[in-house]
Amino acid sequence: MNRKLPQPGSPIRNFSVLLSPTPRGARLARLLATEQLRTWELPLDPARLIVAELANNAATHGRVPGRNFQLLLYVVGETLRIEVTDTRGDRLPHPQRAHPIEESGRGLTLVAALADRWGVTHGLPPRKTVWAELTLPTPQSPERESPRSGPTCAPYALPTGEKESFQAPPLPPAGQTHPRE
Repeated sequence: MNRKLPQPGSPIRNFSVLLSPTPRGARLARLLATEQLRTWELPLDPARLIVAELANNAATHGRVPGRNFQLLLYVVGETLRIEVTDTRGDRLPHPQRAHPIEESGRGLTLVAALADRWGVTHGLPPRKTVWAELTLPTPQSPERESPRSGPTCAPYALPTGEKESFQAPPLPPAGQTHPRE
């Protein structure tokens, strides 16, 4: 795992990891991305859903035995970019219209619906990178704390010096026990 710590004043954050092109590797990609987004204090959804789809596609359609796929997350300004690179540059992804009863074939349609932008980039042979970008919500500036009027829990009464008497409930007679419930 390659984790670069952000430099002071640097708006660029990134996370990169190589994973096996297996269902376990795809699941680990989603879990690691989720944890990284939490660390960066960014919204988890829809980013983790996009990571899950792209990593699953890399493990399913981009698999070459003995070659890993790479997950890369980085934030520049207000944009989160998700990249998944595999070693099947000869198989370019494209959204399909899946038949209503089919169980698969909707991954890229989901990515296209969730991401603000997405695409495919050719890398050094035999690689390709499928990427998606999300525009992050701008953080709201906290309102300045100012005194506010409003209802209180109960009116405040000055203590009078007298205490209310309190009496404990009576104990049962000696030797007598309470029945079990």
